[in-house]
Amino acid sequence: MTRSKVDPRPYSKLVFDGVKQTPSRAMLRAVGYDDRDFKKPQVGVASTWSNLTPCNMHIDKLAEAAAKGANAAGGKSTTFGTITVSDGISMGTPGMRYSLVSREVIADSIETVAGAQGFDGVVAIGGCDKNMPGCMMAIARLDRPAVFVYGGTIRPGEKKRDVVSVFEAVGAHAAGVISDKQLKEVERTAIPGAGSCGGMYTANTMASAIEALGMSLANSSAQEAVSRHKRNDAEKAGRAVVNLIKRGIKPSMILTREAFENAIVVTIALGGSTNAVLHLLAIAHAAGVPLELDDFTRIGAKVPVLADLRPSGKYSMSDLIRIGGIQPLMKSLLDAGMLHGDCLTVTGKTLRENLARVKPYPSGQDMVRPLTNPIKRESHLVVLYGNLAPEGAVAKISGKEGLEFTGRARVFDGEEATLQAILDGTVHAGDVLVVRYEGPRGGPGMREMLSPTAAIMGKGLGDKVALITDGRFSGGSHGFVVGHVSPEAASGGPLALVHDGDSISIDATKRVLTLHVAADELVARRASWRPRAPYATRGVLAKYAELVSSASLGAVTDRGLKVAELVV
Repeated sequence: MTRSKVDPRPYSKLVFDGVKQTPSRAMLRAVGYDDRDFKKPQVGVASTWSNLTPCNMHIDKLAEAAAKGANAAGGKSTTFGTITVSDGISMGTPGMRYSLVSREVIADSIETVAGAQGFDGVVAIGGCDKNMPGCMMAIARLDRPAVFVYGGTIRPGEKKRDVVSVFEAVGAHAAGVISDKQLKEVERTAIPGAGSCGGMYTANTMASAIEALGMSLANSSAQEAVSRHKRNDAEKAGRAVVNLIKRGIKPSMILTREAFENAIVVTIALGGSTNAVLHLLAIAHAAGVPLELDDFTRIGAKVPVLADLRPSGKYSMSDLIRIGGIQPLMKSLLDAGMLHGDCLTVTGKTLRENLARVKPYPSGQDMVRPLTNPIKRESHLVVLYGNLAPEGAVAKISGKEGLEFTGRARVFDGEEATLQAILDGTVHAGDVLVVRYEGPRGGPGMREMLSPTAAIMGKGLGDKVALITDGRFSGGSHGFVVGHVSPEAASGGPLALVHDGDSISIDATKRVLTLHVAADELVARRASWRPRAPYATRGVLAKYAELVSSASLGAVTDRGLKVAELVV
């Protein structure tokens, strides 16, 4: 059987070729194109560079390296930018409402530029939490040869501190455990330079998941931001995308159902962020791959937590890099039959081929446990249902905080009041903090609750207080926390009906979230419930609130039209 010839310029030829496209070529000559460039495959390099956050402050150099690699491999690169929003800076403020919204803006902007310019392939470089899924959603929608490059992790600060250390120090300061001077010292030393937050928080979780998906090169997830390894990774990605273009390998050939299952397995084994659930659902939606909450439960029942990484563990991503990154972990999971080895990757080879020569972790290390001695025998990502979450909720249960919690509800309509109550001592052991109207639509934007959860830990209440919300959590959150409660309060979900003093139970073993209130009482409460006025009536937040789906579906905005809705 002969292989059909691949057209390496299926999109750019529509922009560049022929007499009628003379104006297009004329404009591009002004930015440095010559006659030879118009005949080369066009590679768009999507850069999320910005100096507003350490996560992205170095990505301009990585974009230059990726462009260099694409050009050396026979392509013609063009670099363009998109936005980033710093979760760490906006956390606990109204600005955090824009964080998840930025994922959609990033995806839309990359899709828009690549579609308009006729790029034949894309290298996308992301360094902060929403950059990565945003890049991947655009890549999936475009379905043009593409490689994702992770910007890399930050090096730990003094005394192995990181951004979560700072948030927890605020709680410790409120409890009188540390002084003003000590708090300032933590502030000055925790974040020493460029790179994404240093534990197995959302950035490192998503970088690892994308590598497991097969959409980045080996070890892209496990390199420090400021290193020759990361610069080489970016340059190799530029070369790799030209190879994919020449071979006609598209994301749809890589982003299969089995690839998403691989990503879930690796996320669980690493003890990754709850945000991975939200983002993998969204990426799968963009790729047209069926994936749902229950897949995390099904897979999680067979996959243990193996990595002792922050926030619930003791090691950083830089520590993991020093013993080999995630490749040895993936090799052991593959050998145990937990990964689909036949999945294609951006190397042009299968996952099994990529891992064939990977060596095991050095003997004596205790950072990544063997399968025979896991930290937790089942997934830490627990999907709960019940009368408080008919469409599901997502908990991050490491086991250190216990597997069950029953307490009295203390209800807050928003994050700010919750944080204040924690810091001023209003919250006590035995409370279940209910933080509502923070969902995708109600927030809008599904703010992360790192400030209140870190304050709980800093005050020494991590195993004494639970928190449930229709918002979400930072990858740095830990403790007895349940997020993504769906339907959300703003849509009339049961969370809107909770009163102070109600009894609430969280059972991670039975996977149930229960409000202990009689059914007839809930009917009466519903009859008197009225929707809240929207937070925003104009602009991007209002548009997002109008379009966004439930968190149980990934909080996506491009839900598509049904055939019956199309106007003929």
